[in-house]
Amino acid sequence: MAQQITADLAANVWKVLVSEGDAVSAGDTLAILESMKMEIPVEADTAGTVSKLAISEGDVLEEGALIAEIS
Repeated sequence: MAQQITADLAANVWKVLVSEGDAVSAGDTLAILESMKMEIPVEADTAGTVSKLAISEGDVLEEGALIAEIS
């Protein structure tokens, strides 16, 4: 079952560091969000493969928005 990674707060997507199909380890940074002039890394909670990437650089995310799925 795929694990969903979601935004903890409303933010802008500053940098995307992975692509669909990339293998990731637990703790790897998937993307960097920007909110209130702070950079917030989004990390993988588990090892696996990025099966879905739902963001692009420049996107504006609401709290709870899907960032990626790891399977």
